[in-house]
Order: sequence, then structure tokens, then C-alpha cells
Amino acid sequence: MDELLDTLLAALDDELPAARSLREQLHASPDLSWHEEATAASVAQALGGATVRRVCGTGLVAAVGHAAAPGIGVRAELDGLPIEESSGASFAATNGAMHGCGHDVHTAALTALVRAARRLEPELPAPLVALFQPSEEAYPSGAQRLLEEGALEGLDSVVAVHVHPLVAWGAATSDGGPVNASSDNFRILIEGAGGHAAYPHRARDPIVALTQTVVALQQLVSRRIDPMDSAVVSVGWIRGGAAENVIAPEAEAGGTLRVLRPDARESLRMEITNVSEYTAAAAGCRATVEFTHGEPAIVNDEAAASAARGLLERAGFATSESLRSCGSDDVGFFGVAARLLVVFVGVAGAPGGSDAPLHHPAFLPPTEAVDAVARAQAAAYVAAAGTLPLSQ
Repeated sequence: MDELLDTLLAALDDELPAARSLREQLHASPDLSWHEEATAASVAQALGGATVRRVCGTGLVAAVGHAAAPGIGVRAELDGLPIEESSGASFAATNGAMHGCGHDVHTAALTALVRAARRLEPELPAPLVALFQPSEEAYPSGAQRLLEEGALEGLDSVVAVHVHPLVAWGAATSDGGPVNASSDNFRILIEGAGGHAAYPHRARDPIVALTQTVVALQQLVSRRIDPMDSAVVSVGWIRGGAAENVIAPEAEAGGTLRVLRPDARESLRMEITNVSEYTAAAAGCRATVEFTHGEPAIVNDEAAASAARGLLERAGFATSESLRSCGSDDVGFFGVAARLLVVFVGVAGAPGGSDAPLHHPAFLPPTEAVDAVARAQAAAYVAAAGTLPLSQ
């Protein structure tokens, strides 16, 4: 597998200049989730002679290789975010959207990898199937749609590479087990009885009940979860009332639940519901809790992650400390149907880059990040191919 990676990296060198230019083109004109038509057209053109098919409306799948072994999917995302960019780059977006999470880098790198893989197609031990996915940043999830439409049929594994400002430039992570959390959104509606603010005893105040609920929710992680596990319950917004001297009839709040260990996810959903309902009842009110079930946790395949560590070093990366976070990514849906491997490539301290966090208006990986991500994608593909069950 070392020799295969060396050959693939050598082929990549010739494709990277065009990929860097494509990155700037994509960055300058980002499309929002489920509106990636122009982005998909640019990617399809950049892929050249590769066989490309449309999926999920704006998604693309490009397969390279004819080996009998199951395929290896390599995922990149097409969509941007509804953020006004302030990076100061000469190719900064001006349309009210922004590639503030590195998707332009991931996508441009994958086009280079597909073109490089075509050069050694007969040598590939498993088909490389590029998955250019729409709507990673918004519901409904593009990864879930790809799964539902059968885009993962015939794949043993899916690998993905994501730039990350918490990892040093020149380093990459490849950890087995959970590395990103599941994500669920929740909405709490508390209904009381409105009235005059001067006579609270004649009303049932939903705002008091809601504020007590928000405080109580902050104790779930510290008192209902093993301290060695990771989870987050964050309330992002609260609404209620319209006048200073009026007790409102209802109040509502919304937030997010992130859980790193999959078996704790359902129990925390139940705890959020219980805390909301019982706290509201104690105040003479009624609570209703609704969940939007999002992506599963990302759980990396242990064998592929172990194999990738050595291959990433061979591809020029330093070994990074583990990165496990309560961030989330809908590539977790692919873990339902295939082995999964997500690698984080560092951009912290990169020359010519920005140390702004993900989803920040000034976030800007340097041009050389395209090269780094493409090399990491190649290493992840080779690692997954080398640990195929049929090859053991």
C-alpha cells in the first residue's frame, strides 16, 4: 500500500495547480445548501473525462476503477454558509454566502484526486468513488439523502477529510472510535396563563417556568452523563412576551444536543423532555418538546484509522494529538451503511491563512491547504482499501 500511495501522490502533483484555481473559483461564488447547481457544474467540468452522474439534484458521483473489490467512497461537500465574508482575500465572496468551513478546499482537492486516480486506474485495489455531497450545512441532510437514494451501494467504506483550525498546520489526525458528536435540535414550548404583571398570582407565568427549565437543562451533562463521556446541551434562543407589564401566555426556546457516545443520545433526549415537562408542571404550566433528529456521531473504523496514521506520515504529515469534539458532520450518516474514516487536517498557524474558527466571517485556509487535503484524501483512500475485509 505504501507503493500505491507514492504513485498516487506523484500523479496528484500534476493535478494540484488546476485544483488550486478551482478552489478560488468556488470560494468566490459559493452556493447555499440545496442550491449548488453552479458549483456542481464547475466541479463536473473540472473532472474532465471522468464518468459523472447526478444524485440528489445537485450532488455528483464520479467513480474510478473496475476492481472486483467493494468501492471506497471519498466525500467532499458542495455548499457554503449564509455568512458575509470578511477574510480580505482577493477571491472573497460578495454574494452574501461564504465557504466558511473549508468545503471549497475539500471539493477542489477531491477533483484533483479523481483525475490522479484515473491515471493509474488499473492499479487501484478498489474503485474510488467520489461523493460530491450537497447540503452538509443545513437540514435536510445531503448525506442522508445520498444514503436514501442508494449512492452508497457497493461501497465498503467512506472516507472524508476536513480542515480544522484546532490542529496545527502540517499535522493530521486519524483516531479510531467516536471523533464527532451526534446532533439533534430541540424546541421547548411552555404554555401558561397570561395576565397582568402586577397580579402574578392570577396567572401562570411561562417565562419563569422556561428560565428555570433552561437552568435545569445545564445540569443534565454534569449529573446524568458519565464524567468520562462528552455531551453538550446548549440553548440558543428564547422568545416570550411582548410588553413589560404583561405576563405572556406562552414562551419558547430552542437549542442543540450533542452526544459523542451513541448509546447516550436517546437517554438525553428523554431527560430534556422530562426536565421541561416537570419544571413546567411545578409552575402550573405545560411543556411540549419537539426534536429535529440530526446526524449520528462519527465513529471511525479502528482498522482504517490505524492504517491511515502511517500513510499520513508517509504523505508528509506530522502526527497530531487526538481531536474529538462535540462538533458534528452529516458524514456520520454514512457510518450506518459503511465503515467510516474522517481525518482532520490542520490549518492552525498556516502561512497565508487565517486562525479564525470554523464558520467565522474571516475563516480562510491558505491555498496550500488544497494540496494538504488532497494528500490526506489519498492516504485515507489507500488506508480504507488496504483494510478491506476481503483483503484480510
